[in-house]
Amino acid sequence: MPDGNTITRERIAATEPRIRPFVRHTPVLRVDMADFGRSQLAVDLKLECLQHSGSFKARGAFTNLLERPVPKAGVVAASGGNHGAAVAYAAMRLGHKATIFVPEVSPPAKLDRIRGYGAELVVGGARYAEALAASEIFAEQSGALQIHAFNQEETLVGQGTLGLEIEADLPELDTLLVAVGGGGLIGGIAAWFAGRIRIIAVEPEGAPTLHRAFEAGRPVDAPAEGIAADSLAPKRVGELMFPIAEAFVERSILVSDDDIIAAQMALWDRVRIISEPGGAAAFAAILSGRYAPSPGERVAVLVCGANANPAKF
Repeated sequence: MPDGNTITRERIAATEPRIRPFVRHTPVLRVDMADFGRSQLAVDLKLECLQHSGSFKARGAFTNLLERPVPKAGVVAASGGNHGAAVAYAAMRLGHKATIFVPEVSPPAKLDRIRGYGAELVVGGARYAEALAASEIFAEQSGALQIHAFNQEETLVGQGTLGLEIEADLPELDTLLVAVGGGGLIGGIAAWFAGRIRIIAVEPEGAPTLHRAFEAGRPVDAPAEGIAADSLAPKRVGELMFPIAEAFVERSILVSDDDIIAAQMALWDRVRIISEPGGAAAFAAILSGRYAPSPGERVAVLVCGANANPAKF
């Protein structure tokens, strides 16, 4: 498998026009942290939670389906929910069959979205790793094209188009906070910026995949627990993203489940944005004070997913 050096700024720039007809250019909302009971600070929220299928994952899904030959058996993916919804949506738009494997931890809101896009849904296994193993067996037996949620070149390149879009929206940006699960999102974004801005990873304390990888110097297994386990809790980060993260991600910050819940509720209470736990994790780092910007630092936070039950808000 090629290493992270194949995920380049040039490749991302070449991919963006291909997927542009199928994805939204999501808005940026500037907020003042004083409205959240904190010291005055302007923070830009990149609202990728408003993307098709409810998360950034649509970018990687369309990149895979447009750049790889799709057999008659269609496509198969394993997912905590968001990647599956994105692959199902992209397959529906492009006229392909999709089979999605999800673990039992996946919330009903995400399962309903996958079904709504016409995919065949298979629920089984306690965590993402079990769903992935089942999907790999299915791909081998059926001939369907496997689309990995994060450890796939096309997935990383597709997510990297979000970095391109953020740079166009916020050309004077200093720092971007990005939530991490398997690392496809931050890997693609970091490959785009390639050290031009500071990129900070944010992870749940119960699923510190990149944090553990930085400590070990390579991807290693980490716990996969907590409120964001359906979206930010694979066993480890991808092999493809890790060299990119080592080169271009400054550090990883851990946030608690309570921090994430507080960020979810604050986004709803103050700006009427619905975010799932994984989508609110990066904002939790700012709201909790676990990331403290320097005076004058221009900061953006990626709100990356909204597949939550609106009734809880």
